[in-house]
Amino acid sequence: MGAADVIPGVSGGTIAFITGIYEELLETIANVNFDLLRVLRKEGVKAAWQKLNGNFILALLAGIAIAILSLAHLISWLLENKPIQLWSFFFGLVFASIFLVGKQVSKWSILSIIGFIIGAIVAFIITTLPPVAGGTGYLFYFFCGMIAICAMILPGISGSFILLLLGAYATIINAIKEFELGIIGVFAAGCLVGILSFSKLLNWLFKHHRNITISLLAGFLLGSLPKLWPWKKSGELLYTHSDGKEVHMLHNVLPSEFPGDQLLLPAVAFALFGLAVIFVLERFGKKA
Repeated sequence: MGAADVIPGVSGGTIAFITGIYEELLETIANVNFDLLRVLRKEGVKAAWQKLNGNFILALLAGIAIAILSLAHLISWLLENKPIQLWSFFFGLVFASIFLVGKQVSKWSILSIIGFIIGAIVAFIITTLPPVAGGTGYLFYFFCGMIAICAMILPGISGSFILLLLGAYATIINAIKEFELGIIGVFAAGCLVGILSFSKLLNWLFKHHRNITISLLAGFLLGSLPKLWPWKKSGELLYTHSDGKEVHMLHNVLPSEFPGDQLLLPAVAFALFGLAVIFVLERFGKKA
């Protein structure tokens, strides 16, 4: 999940879903409430830790942190130097995930099919929207945190890409680099409010409308595929880093339009590798 969240366009929620921990993650987050404080006060730390599902959260956060710290530079290097191979891998990963998630729908009904189509359309529209001029002020950054974290736990929709759409990506990244604690604190507060409230909604949907919810999430994965298309060309300027590095909007093109189409075979190989990873994870998940 940490490795996926580094890349604008890939969702950590997708990885959580295909590894089979998604529902446990939602339920664990949904259990963070004032009742946890009551258990801590009356029954002690051990009971509160168990109610929190602390071992699961600790392992997950440690994995995310280790991945971000250890893989951020590698993935940034791959995005700059081997973008086609990297995007091909994630394209294959998400493409295979559609079938894996779809298999979890116990019975496909008209409502499930409609949910799948709506999810695909919504994700496609979101991932193809042009970025807007970013706002300013703490209320705006709080709102950005709420929206981005909700997107981050949805398979197929990237939280960092949502920040790009809102025009807040550069501001938040620069705030983290420059340790602007005011912006970071307000943004983090928005993330906390967003994930606690949205996870409860998703958790309720899984318990009461499981098939429709899963089909909707499978649709999100399908609709996100254009964002993961390996062959891209730079378009209009999005923002400039504090070090002067420019980041441009990326547009999908055909492989034939790309110089050096000898990359087609490696791209296919990496996409197939992504497919294989999903089937290996599924088999491992069943045994585990």
